Amino acid sequence: MSLEVGASSFEGMCYTGGLSHQQRLTTKMNDTLERNLGEQPIAVVMKTLNLKPQDVVAASTVQMTHKMVARAIKGRRLTPNVKCKVRDALNLASGTSHTVADLFNY
Repeated sequence: MSLEVGASSFEGMCYTGGLSHQQRLTTKMNDTLERNLGEQPIAVVMKTLNLKPQDVVAASTVQMTHKMVARAIKGRRLTPNVKCKVRDALNLASGTSHTVADLFNY
C-alpha cells in the first residue's frame, strides 16, 4: 500500500489563512499598539514655563537623553519608567509638582 501525494498540490504552500504577504503585514501592523499619539500636554507645560528640552535634560539626576524628551513632547509612546524620568526632570527644572497624568494623556 503506498500513499502518494502529488507534489504539485503542496508545492510552495504554507498556511496563511488565504492572505497575501502584503495583507498579512498590513494586518500585523494594524493589530499593534498605536505609537504616535499626537502632541502631549507636556509640550504645553514646557511652553508655559518657557523650558526647552535641554533644560529638562540638564536638570535630570538620572540618565536621560534629549531623544526621550523629544519623544515625550511629540507623543511617541513611552515606557512608564521613561515617563517618570521625564516627569521628575521637568519638576526639578521648573520647581513645580506635576504628575504623569498632568503631562501625558495615555
